[in-house]
Amino acid sequence: MTEDITKQGVDRRGALECMAWAGGGLLWAVGGGIPKVAGFLGTQEAQAQAVKAFTFAQISDSHLGFSKPANPDPAKTLEEAIAKVAAAPDKPAFMIHTGDITHLSKASQFDDAEKIISTSRLDVHYVPGEHDLIDEGSKAYLERHGKNTLGRGWYAFDQEGVHFIGLVNASNTVDGMGHLGADQLAWLTADLKGRSASTPIVVFAHIPLWTVYKDWGWTTDDGVQALELLKGFGSVTILNGHIHQIFQKVEGNATFHTARSTAFPQGAPGKVPSAGPMRMPEGKLRTALGVASISVKQGVHALAITDTPLAS
Repeated sequence: MTEDITKQGVDRRGALECMAWAGGGLLWAVGGGIPKVAGFLGTQEAQAQAVKAFTFAQISDSHLGFSKPANPDPAKTLEEAIAKVAAAPDKPAFMIHTGDITHLSKASQFDDAEKIISTSRLDVHYVPGEHDLIDEGSKAYLERHGKNTLGRGWYAFDQEGVHFIGLVNASNTVDGMGHLGADQLAWLTADLKGRSASTPIVVFAHIPLWTVYKDWGWTTDDGVQALELLKGFGSVTILNGHIHQIFQKVEGNATFHTARSTAFPQGAPGKVPSAGPMRMPEGKLRTALGVASISVKQGVHALAITDTPLAS
């Protein structure tokens, strides 16, 4: 698998240090900007690494309104995902949703998603997926989640010394690939200017900023420009959705992590002929859906990413 994907040009920036398709339960610890696998979820070692100052949760690709055989009831699995977050032993400080909240950008779908997600009783930070921006002017998304954002929804905020950046790369896509655009890149340049290199940075967007699989549009055509702006920081974590499965990579100062969907999985490049909803065997759907918990340890800027399938 690694050989096949590398031939497709997985990395436009340099040598690939670590990449793995994973089924979940991996815990990543990041010290001094260099992430390492600490163990598998449930092991004594992994639990010991989970000491943290605060945690936040990530969900993605809820696709409210989808009704095909891959998952006829994505509202139900979203409810289960939110229940997982709510039951976490360490209450998250907030939650991020990395896009495709809805399937067709309908007001009723946004409303249904909000009713379910609000039961978490957490502040939620959103970025849109391409399915959230179908309507004219992205009105439905921006009316609900565009307050205090710029353009079609990009923004930044700080939490306990960590700088969070929500980027929008699912609008104005080029040949199916993500696209940031000159205005957003100029804003990002200004946002990062003057920040200490020791500031931990967490970027979240819908489509991967790096090239996972270009033939399926699993990349951002101008993402390398954003990544260049982040090279001077000692600890960078980049979280995405869109591909509906866990894909991890470590390169230099940056950890890349793409989350599962709460609605349906997609197949892996090289194993299926094209991207799209994948129907799981009977009783196996929830093994391919899940949530992520990301923890921050103060002082050493350590982050840990724990993936939990709905079936656990």
